[in-house]
Amino acid sequence: MLNKILDVYRNIFSGSDLVNSPATFTFKDFAQVFVIVLIVICLYMRFIKNTQVEKLVRGILLFIITVWISSVVLIALNFQILGQIAQYLLTGIMLSMVIVFQPELRKMLVHLGQTKFVAANFFNLKNNNNEKKTNVIKEITEAVKYCSRVKRGALIVIQKTQDNTFYNEVGTIINSDVSAELILTIFFPNTPLHDGAMVINNDKILAAGVLLPLTEDPKLSWRYGTRHRAAIGASEISDSACVVVSEETGDISIAIDGILRKYDDITRFKEDLEKIVYNESNEKIENAFIANLFKLRKK
Repeated sequence: MLNKILDVYRNIFSGSDLVNSPATFTFKDFAQVFVIVLIVICLYMRFIKNTQVEKLVRGILLFIITVWISSVVLIALNFQILGQIAQYLLTGIMLSMVIVFQPELRKMLVHLGQTKFVAANFFNLKNNNNEKKTNVIKEITEAVKYCSRVKRGALIVIQKTQDNTFYNEVGTIINSDVSAELILTIFFPNTPLHDGAMVINNDKILAAGVLLPLTEDPKLSWRYGTRHRAAIGASEISDSACVVVSEETGDISIAIDGILRKYDDITRFKEDLEKIVYNESNEKIENAFIANLFKLRKK
């Protein structure tokens, strides 16, 4: 059966040196495949990742692969009609993708037509990422500093890895660039989202109005409010860092691995925020906490 499937595979893609000569797969062939994969990954990361069509693209790709494998197997088992129908269906899907993804294709072509596109998107990816992270640090710091001054409560979850369980059931999807103005607007008193948490991943505000699990530490001091308990609870069950601004005192704190640090100096806060945003390990960040590390407990 395996031989039949391989024969059908060769017949479908007749004319391809890669398939007709599987035993002589050269370094040149490998390089071509590598380049194709690299281009697909770059296009995905640049135009599809963290967009509304990401799940749709994944579903379509999975469906295409399933239909293609089914057509090969059906023809190998001599179910010629079903196999041909599957191939026609696959062709139709490939053509319809041009219509389905017309806005995304238009956006991609506009970007390709911009000057210095290659330099900006392929040779300067690291610099762009660093610039985005620097901007995230700046915007969060400005928002937190203002909230502290006017005693406006805030709770911000900074994810190292995207975990949708934080906001799938409860929370409003935002998917916007990080800006101090947007953070302050969301946490403005009496607005619908101000009581929940904001979730940030990379350079995007993913959601707001999110309900976090409260810590169950029985020794935690009664002086902690709901925001601080939620920050500690979320940091206990994930690798996220949670930034908290107290509504009563204006105190700024960060929770990591169930440990909370209070900041009296915004400069020290920004230094630790940089370690978090630049994705340093929790252990390194905790070592930076040691001088002023505390976890309030009942006396």
